[in-house]
Amino acid sequence: MSDITQSPWQTAALLVARLIFAAVFLMAVTFKFMGMEATAGYIAAAGFPFPLLLAWCAAILEVALVLCFLSGAFFTQAALVAAAYVQFLGFAFHGPSHWAGNQAEFGFFVDHFSFLAGLLFAAVHGPGRVLAMNLGWPGRA
Repeated sequence: MSDITQSPWQTAALLVARLIFAAVFLMAVTFKFMGMEATAGYIAAAGFPFPLLLAWCAAILEVALVLCFLSGAFFTQAALVAAAYVQFLGFAFHGPSHWAGNQAEFGFFVDHFSFLAGLLFAAVHGPGRVLAMNLGWPGRA
């Protein structure tokens, strides 16, 4: 954030956005923990090797993202990692090769770009000044 004073509505908007980001990844990791084998099957169906290992790696990453979004710690880095992760997921699991079999996959693919835009905007502007740990790159709160 810049040195400009943050208004109450901006503070509230940033906190709500952080909660939404955290909730999305919390839901994803919850489904993984409820059915790690099913997640591994989905990963295997997409053609990736070592699907159970990748499922666990995804779950660990998602837990870390939830913690960063909730605490504001390493927020910019987390938002950038999440942006790359979301785009990877979009192409790997909903990309053009999936559209012919199911038109809804195109919508899922496009939704990843909306999420990407929000994550990039968050990475640029940071977690805000309220309820945010001052950890991460120098000069970023």
